[in-house]
Amino acid sequence: MAASHQSGVGGGNDFQWCFSQVKGAIDEDVAEADIISTVEFNYSGELLATGDKGGRVVIFQREQESKNRLLSRGEYNVYSTFQSHEPEFDYLKSLEIEEKINKIRWLPQQNAAHFLLSANDKTIKLWKISERDKRAEGYNLKDEDGRPRDQFRITTLRVPVLMPMDLMVEASPRRIFANAHTYHINSISVNSDYETYLSADDLRINLWHLEITDRSFNIVDIKPANMEELTEVITAAECHPHQCNVFVYSSSKGTIRLCDMRAAALCDRHSKFFEEPEDPSSRSFFSEIISSISDVKFSHSGRYMMTRDYLSVKVWDLNMENRPVETYQVHEYLRSKLCSLYENDCIFDKFECCWNGSDRQSLGWNPDPSDKRRTSVIAIQVSTKGKLNSAISQVRLEVYWTFICD
Repeated sequence: MAASHQSGVGGGNDFQWCFSQVKGAIDEDVAEADIISTVEFNYSGELLATGDKGGRVVIFQREQESKNRLLSRGEYNVYSTFQSHEPEFDYLKSLEIEEKINKIRWLPQQNAAHFLLSANDKTIKLWKISERDKRAEGYNLKDEDGRPRDQFRITTLRVPVLMPMDLMVEASPRRIFANAHTYHINSISVNSDYETYLSADDLRINLWHLEITDRSFNIVDIKPANMEELTEVITAAECHPHQCNVFVYSSSKGTIRLCDMRAAALCDRHSKFFEEPEDPSSRSFFSEIISSISDVKFSHSGRYMMTRDYLSVKVWDLNMENRPVETYQVHEYLRSKLCSLYENDCIFDKFECCWNGSDRQSLGWNPDPSDKRRTSVIAIQVSTKGKLNSAISQVRLEVYWTFICD
């Protein structure tokens, strides 16, 4: 895993990208279980969680001394590591459920502890990450080694005291949300009320309460009565950052639907439908594949949303449904290599996008047709004039990811 740092030069609109650090060994031979499958910063940026194909979650913490530097490189060190998911087997369907972490989402911090959601294909878990630097000593009913004392020999009562100890970071599972998805989970999104969250698979979106694990509410179901009539699947879902009743979900047809949960319990009818008309002259055999949206993200203000398909990043205004306000062609040269990407299945890979803290920059990933393990990190400067400034760096996903840290 690698981290990058940006600093403004040339009037604040140009950025200089500086290499910061690498976490993990940069080797050609990497175990399959060590390949990173998802990454997520917490709300403050102090913690960075990574999930891998082995079901592990590794949390990195930013160094305290680096926060006060004028040009902080954002150096992160390992804070906690724990096994989130184990491989399982569905005996009813004779299906093996792999332990790979598909998504991680942090909850806003309410106290000294941190909470995050981690999901594999079928199960979502709520984890509590807390620190402990004191231990109780001087118990009445057990000795210092923890063995029970003879109650008949106890003649005085002692008040236990807290003694300092080496810092220990504990990760404990608080909730397990299971048995609600028939298909593989592709998205989880924490709602702005901080009490509920969405989970989405290929055909359904469920609404969960963080305190209730035995039931969820199905709010979107696009499964047809006859599966032969299936024409599209859900690819991503995201809650609005301020309105807890609003969410969007994208589809493999390149469309985005905005739904309002106040309108109906089952949001089969969308409130808004975002789609850009296709140019007939540019249509090809691969058009439907590369137009599939792999990720959708609201801006922090909630006014805009960003979508990522295979070769472009688009910024949409929620008040304009017929076309995006900005379209950034990400590595247009790959359009001539779609045949090679199709042959090695790279054309079906999914890539994410995200906003920076000020909503003025976005980040996207792009594949390398010559090596499926390689990708490019594209940083896009979003401006009202529609100008595109990008910085490109090549990384290997088996070994590390590249991040843009404010």
